[in-house]
Order: sequence, then structure tokens, then C-alpha cells
Amino acid sequence: MSDLVAEAPVADPAARVLARLSRLDRFLPVWILAAMALGIGLGRVVPGLAGALDTVTIGSVSLPIAVGLLAMMYPVLAKVRYRQLGRVTGDRRLLVTSLALNWLAGPALMFALAWLLLGDLPAYRTGLIIVGLARCIAMVLIWNDLSCGDREAAAVLVALNSVFQILAFGLLGWFYLQVLPGWLGLDQVTAGFSVATIVVSVLVFLGIPLAAGFATRTLGERRKGQDWYEQRFLPAIGPGALYGLLFTIVVLFALQGHTITGRPWDVVRIAAPLLVYFAVMFGGSVALGHRLRLGYAKTATLAFTAAGNNFELAIAVAIGVFGVTSGEALAGVVGPLIEVPVLVTLVYVALWARRRLPWPAGTLDTHGGHLVSTNPEVLFVCVHNAGRSKMAAALLAHHAAGRVHVRSAAPPPPAWSTPPSWRSWPRSAWTCRPSPPNRSPAPRWTLRTW
Repeated sequence: MSDLVAEAPVADPAARVLARLSRLDRFLPVWILAAMALGIGLGRVVPGLAGALDTVTIGSVSLPIAVGLLAMMYPVLAKVRYRQLGRVTGDRRLLVTSLALNWLAGPALMFALAWLLLGDLPAYRTGLIIVGLARCIAMVLIWNDLSCGDREAAAVLVALNSVFQILAFGLLGWFYLQVLPGWLGLDQVTAGFSVATIVVSVLVFLGIPLAAGFATRTLGERRKGQDWYEQRFLPAIGPGALYGLLFTIVVLFALQGHTITGRPWDVVRIAAPLLVYFAVMFGGSVALGHRLRLGYAKTATLAFTAAGNNFELAIAVAIGVFGVTSGEALAGVVGPLIEVPVLVTLVYVALWARRRLPWPAGTLDTHGGHLVSTNPEVLFVCVHNAGRSKMAAALLAHHAAGRVHVRSAAPPPPAWSTPPSWRSWPRSAWTCRPSPPNRSPAPRWTLRTW
């Protein structure tokens, strides 16, 4: 799910996760189930609905469905902070790791799960592979905030994924649906499929709202400012993403409700590989971020960016390529149904990991101005010599070996503040006190902990 429903404002980042979701997001599974039921009922009452919808089409998609899909995508892409793309080289470890997880590991894992668990259901299998290609580009911002992740890093990765999908989606679709199955001796997707059709669907249902979202943010911030745009405009248009999704679900289930009611276990079978995917991608990303010593905040951002998917884009592409009554489209709809409860659970898992796992010192995690580091904090303040404050901090950081986050009130260390310099510094030259020292010829130090 990638809607733009705003997060309910809460001052305490440790507050209950569900309470911090907006009402629309909190009950998203309920709205989706209601839309499914409404669609099935509508399909029974109006048997000629399919012909009516196909009266006017855009390519292979009926006009009402195309409008719903575009309405679903536009608020998502209006939220992306495109100017943050200039910061992509700020942390190359995070950038490279995120690209590898999102565009190599994620699609490959979904391909493997689809073939292992849905090998006898080719339409659903293809739909899940398409879901694996659609990387999350907006809802991850909400999960990132709830888990106290790095907001700026999340904005950079979301902006990068938004642009990258335009370039990579069609190529990856061709590779995972035709090339790789051929190499492995598996069935290839041929009927009704072409790379050009995928590219056109991506350009229409991602390219148009991407251009509109970029233009909206650029003009809105230029004329009204960023605060107005993000605090007033985005909350006003945000629910449109959910309304577009629900409209698409109603139409989809109205057109193939008989198939769903006749084979209810198909929904369960589609959900199974998605659950495994969420768990593996999230757990693997947390382990990798911890191994790379990214710090908790960036690790949480990395994990939720890798585990989430843009189900709206997957649904739009499936409908554009295979049709609204296809099993590929149905497979995309199951995703939003289970995403919210699963990712809320993963937020709790992330907050548990923040408390339980040892995170490296020197990677202080902040969230909206709140200190959220789980390590003890030590601040050195020298009232006589700022350079020696830095040296003392370096000494403690060396002996703490990641168990304590050490800071100094001094400016960045000079070139001579190196491990050899503080190792040669006599211990008798400093003491630790809980209050400012008395004046003395010998340098004294203040140690403050919290």
C-alpha cells in the first residue's frame, strides 16, 4: 500500500503504533474487505457491467478504471521529496545496500516464492512477480516514522525508487517473466504479454502521476512554501489514493466475483508467499544493516524500504497488460489486504530490536528532534581546552567499543586528535566530576550522563 493518509500527530515517538496511524490507515483492511464485498454484490446485481466499462478505453484499460488508477497513484507521488535526490551520495553504504535489496534481492526472492508456492497457478504467480518488481515509494514513510527511522534517508530512498521504477520496471519485467524462466526451463509468460505493453503501462500509470506530482510539489512549494504544502495540501489530497484503490477493488471484484467466491482458498494461497516475503526481506535487511553498523535509524529505514511494495503500481500494470478480470490483477489486490497488519507488526519488531540489539556508538539516531538511541550517552565538556574534550571523548569511545555513545561539546577534532595522541596523554591530567570544576592549573573535566 502506498497511500498518502497522514499520520496522526503524536508527540511521543514511543506511543502505541496503532494509535499513531490515521483512522483511514488503521482500518485499511476493513475498507478493502468492504470494497470486495461491495464489488461482488455489484457484479451479481449488474451482470452487464463489463460491457459498460469497456465502452471507452485508454489502450486496453477502460476509462473509469484508468481514472481510478491515476487517482490512486497521484497523491503517492505528490508526497515524494524530489529535491532530496541531491543527497543520494551522502551515505554510499546505505544507498548501495538499498539499491541491491530493492532491485536485486527483492524481485529475485518474489520470483522464487511465486514459483515455489504458486507453481500450479500461473496467473497468480505472474501477478506476484509483478508485485515484487514494484518497490514501495510512499507508505514506507509512515512505517519509517512509526519505527523512529531516519526521515531524511527515507525521503532520499523513496525519491530514488520513484525515478528508478520508470527506468527499470519494464526491463525487469521482461527478465523475470521471459528470460529467466527460459534459462531455468520454466514456463514463460507469452499470452497477451509484451515488454512494450509493460513499458506503456508504467509510463501511463506511473509516468503521468510522477510528472504531475513533481510539478505539484515544485509549484506548490515555490508559491506557498514547504510547510503549507506538506501540512495542508498533502493531507487534503492524501485520501484520494485510498479512494482510487477502493474504487479499483470494487470494479475488479464486480467483474470476477464469481471466480473469487468459487475459489476462496486462492486468496489464502496468494497471501502465503507475501507473508514469507515480508518476513525474509525485513529480517534480512535488519541483519544486514546491523552488520554494516549503519545505526538503528538507517537500518529501520533500509528494512521498511526493502520490505514494502507499491501494490498500486502492480495492480495498474497487471490490469493494463492482462486485463481487469485477470488473475494477475487479483494477485495484486491481496497485497494491500495484508500489508497493514503485517507491517504494523514489523514496526513493533523494529522497536523491540532498537531496545535489544547493540547499535554502534557514533550513530546517534534522532526522530523529529527526539533522542532515540538505546546506548548510554556521555557528553564531555571541558571548560579550559576544547581540543582535550575531544581527546577524552575519543579515549572513552575507544574503550567502550560501541557500548556507549560518546559526544563532546567541542567543535570537530583537529588533525592532531588521533589515537596515538590521546594514548600518550597522561591519565593524571584529567578527572571526571558531575559538576563544573574549580579553577585549577591542571585541566579538569566535566562528565555528564543521562
